[in-house]
Amino acid sequence: MSFQPSFLHALARSMLLLALAMGLLGTARAAGNTQGATAQTRFWIDTTGQASVDEVTRLPAEQLQPMAQPRSFSLGDGALWLRLDLPALDPSQRWMLMLDGSGFTDQASLFQPDAAGGWQAQHAGDRLPVAQWSIPDRSPVFALHDTAAPRTVWLRLANKPPPLSPRTYLLTADELQHKRSWTFLLVGGYLGFGLLVLFLGLVHARLYRDRAFVAYVVYVTCMLGFQTAFTGLGGLFFWPQWAAWNNAAPAVFMLWLTGSGIWFVREVCSLSRYHRGLDRLALVWSVFGLLYPAVYLTLQSAPALAVLNLYGLLSVLLSIGLCLWAWRQGDRYAGWLALGFLPVHLGYPFPALRAAGVLPDSWGAQYAVLIGSAIEIPLLLYILHRRAKDFSETRARLRALDSTDPLTGLTIVPVLNLRLRDAIRRARRYSHHCALLLVELSNHADLRLRLGQDTGDRALVLAAARLTRVVRDVDTVCRVTDTRFAVLVEGPQRPEHLKLLAQHIVAKGLEPASILPDDTTLRFRLVSTLLPAEREIADEEDERVEAKRTLQRLHRALDELADEPRKAVWHLPREQPASSAPAGAPGQEGADEQPLPDAASR
Repeated sequence: MSFQPSFLHALARSMLLLALAMGLLGTARAAGNTQGATAQTRFWIDTTGQASVDEVTRLPAEQLQPMAQPRSFSLGDGALWLRLDLPALDPSQRWMLMLDGSGFTDQASLFQPDAAGGWQAQHAGDRLPVAQWSIPDRSPVFALHDTAAPRTVWLRLANKPPPLSPRTYLLTADELQHKRSWTFLLVGGYLGFGLLVLFLGLVHARLYRDRAFVAYVVYVTCMLGFQTAFTGLGGLFFWPQWAAWNNAAPAVFMLWLTGSGIWFVREVCSLSRYHRGLDRLALVWSVFGLLYPAVYLTLQSAPALAVLNLYGLLSVLLSIGLCLWAWRQGDRYAGWLALGFLPVHLGYPFPALRAAGVLPDSWGAQYAVLIGSAIEIPLLLYILHRRAKDFSETRARLRALDSTDPLTGLTIVPVLNLRLRDAIRRARRYSHHCALLLVELSNHADLRLRLGQDTGDRALVLAAARLTRVVRDVDTVCRVTDTRFAVLVEGPQRPEHLKLLAQHIVAKGLEPASILPDDTTLRFRLVSTLLPAEREIADEEDERVEAKRTLQRLHRALDELADEPRKAVWHLPREQPASSAPAGAPGQEGADEQPLPDAASR
């Protein structure tokens, strides 16, 4: 089982189209959401995190600062209070307040005044299971009441240790549903393609038995897990009751993704072949990414977050450096791997800088890695496929050297002996005859003398190719000495068929060839006989002896044919039993004593 490059090309094109579609949708969404509630927002930071909504509403107006544009807040144990001054809205519509950036909101609570003079609270965020949110969604969403008149609502946000970049949007229920549908469609399409590529990676790992595919499967799995957690779909669909895991999943999958990416680079670039120190560094770096989530989740502090962000940034630089270094050492697939990682490497700084508080939350910061990975994942699979295919072909050629002639690619003499014995056994069982021909390139010495050793070798390769083309796939062509080839033709065969084949072989050699000089042709002379001989074959040992005796007989006949330069073909009769063979018959006397000639003796 194998996958053609055309299929992987189509898969890569599909993922690229998906990434472009997501980019166009994000541009449209960004253009359509420029007038959100954030522009009419004022904020106050509660450093203790203990203030109630009643206490916040009694604050002097000068303590509330206007938020002219989105910005980041490092809150620690504190809380951010937003006062949203909402205009009068169409009462025929159901209005929603959506807080984007679901992967970085621990707690979000909306307080609206009620008719009794108190506050009606709605809660969401990673500290609360998504199933218990006021409106379960991939990001916090709150329903607004009494929207016919202008009113003020308060939004309390908390997040630790990552900075918080609040973006709020006023949407109707229909707009929110439309937004959900497109998000589910595109992110679901991404996850579907990712699972398909993951399945293909598993099949390739089974097919080629290459650890690089195992590392690739782990890397893709962590990438899909990270995107599922980061976009909020994980908490909505896969772990709606697990608040702690919903809060930890983005950081955990990010670290696992980074560590598995370095392991993947280590396996593809085969660092152990070039430098043991770098190989150990990559291994330790990967193990750190696997184990550090336990430390990060235990500390939940700003220094732990700084180490996480630094690890991610240095991992990008390390992967690029390792790929380029291995490419300079001669591993050509390492260079392609660096290009394959490029889409994610270009998108990674946006969420990394957003997590560090340098950039505010935005559509690009949220989906840059997702779009980059949609392009990267199939490209990496295609690069691995080409690499594994080349390595597989190389290993197949190395294994073939044990059973083929290095110059001509034909089978070697031991293989011919096995097939010859099997052919004799089948011919005896089914009462028919097979045929054995011994063909010599008679003008090889002249070609080598006049045109050089290179032309002589080309002539042998051409001779092997032409002999292979005139016989069937079930037949065997073997180079038994420097210039002699044995051709085993499976039965049933008749003498007239054998004569036609011999003529065809001689004529084929006289055809001009582009790899030889214009006036050069191949001159074949050959001897042939039908098998088995007319004697009883008692067991396998007799079959082996007869196969050896027949080859020796053909060699002697071909030596005798060399004394008659005008004769190119000699068809030997089937060998007679020893008791009935006339004295001095060709191929009988001394047949068992004459050794089989080889390349060295000739």
